[in-house]
Amino acid sequence: MTHAHHGHSHAHGHHGHSHGPGAHVHHAGLDVHAHSLRGLRIALGLTAVFLVAEVIGAILSNSLTLLADAGHMLTDVAALSLSLFVAWISRRPATPDKTYGYWRWEILAAFLNGAALLLVSAWIIWEAISRLRAPERVGEGTMLLVASTGLVVNLIAAWVLHPTSEGSLNVRGAYLHVLSDLLGSVAALVAALVIRTTGLLVADPIASIAMTVLIMRGSWRLVRESIDILLESTPASVPLGSVREQLAAIPGIESVHDLHVWTVTSGVIAMSVHAIVRDPERHQHVLEHVHDAMSLFDIQHVTVQLERREMYEREHHLHP
Repeated sequence: MTHAHHGHSHAHGHHGHSHGPGAHVHHAGLDVHAHSLRGLRIALGLTAVFLVAEVIGAILSNSLTLLADAGHMLTDVAALSLSLFVAWISRRPATPDKTYGYWRWEILAAFLNGAALLLVSAWIIWEAISRLRAPERVGEGTMLLVASTGLVVNLIAAWVLHPTSEGSLNVRGAYLHVLSDLLGSVAALVAALVIRTTGLLVADPIASIAMTVLIMRGSWRLVRESIDILLESTPASVPLGSVREQLAAIPGIESVHDLHVWTVTSGVIAMSVHAIVRDPERHQHVLEHVHDAMSLFDIQHVTVQLERREMYEREHHLHP
């Protein structure tokens, strides 16, 4: 087996394993996690304090929009707590039993966060439809006060989470929860103003439905992406056909087969492939070219099995 690690190699036969920049992924990941932990702690503290205030405000004003937003706040506290736990545990080193470490916890947390948002959204829409049939009087003054405060709190929480939300599916799930509450505060604010100026009580359930539909779109995308990663689907950012063409074009490679590309966790893409080579003396040269070609697709963890034509034909004769 041949292992290529940043310029030094050890030859042991016909297999190649190249981490390339993968060794740096751990250091970059720690920086992202450090920022994630700080942002998640701040967001969790703000959300937990405001949740209590919003529940009291929803009861006093009899507002479904505020109650719906408080429901989101409750799931936010749970989601942010889970995200904080995951951001911590995913920093633990790999073990002989868990050779990739705890990175996949991030994907599980993102899936659970997205699924929780979808369930809460379904409940809110159900309640809103009931309110449309029989509108109830709400205290728009209390709604305005609580919604305005919530808007400020959620803006701060979203601001501290946003920088790391694109680099981590876990943080993006938490960010979506906070963003959903921000939209909830806007919806409650608009509903309170409409009720105060026009007396239109259905503004409250209509605002909650509009807010929830927007939230469901982002939640479904988060769930879908999490499922794709858990199923080890090819990342949307990596065109598999182009990867195959790049590999086949490398001097010394006759053909490639058993090509797989998948996401380990946010920002860490892996690839494995079997390549038929002509000259055993050029194995290291081929591995270096494979590593360079895969860096074009931002693939950090590369595993290559180099084979002679006879070996490939013998294996396929035994296992057609």
